[in-house]
Amino acid sequence: MNPDSQRKILSIVSHAAIFFSSFLLSIAIPIILMVALDDSVIKANAKESLNFHLNVFIYGLVFALLSFIVIGIPLLALLGVATIVMPIIAIVKILENPEKPYRYPFIFRLL
Repeated sequence: MNPDSQRKILSIVSHAAIFFSSFLLSIAIPIILMVALDDSVIKANAKESLNFHLNVFIYGLVFALLSFIVIGIPLLALLGVATIVMPIIAIVKILENPEKPYRYPFIFRLL
């Protein structure tokens, strides 16, 4: 496998990890890719994916608490849509340009 296709596949896997059913698995995959590999693009994509996962988790907790005052229910619905749409956009952007790490808009970069 050539390095470009490996970079593309592993970058896609880091962003697609959110589609796995287990929260721990979706966090573990980007962490493993960040620690185990030396490619700077894959590491940047894994870090960005991890930041997105953490943001989704934090927003989910906040919106769940806000659901007691009704505003959280539509916010949770929007978060659900964003959780599906944003990684798909990231995957498409990586397929278009695997040499450049994708950065999610509107997230806090905790790492």
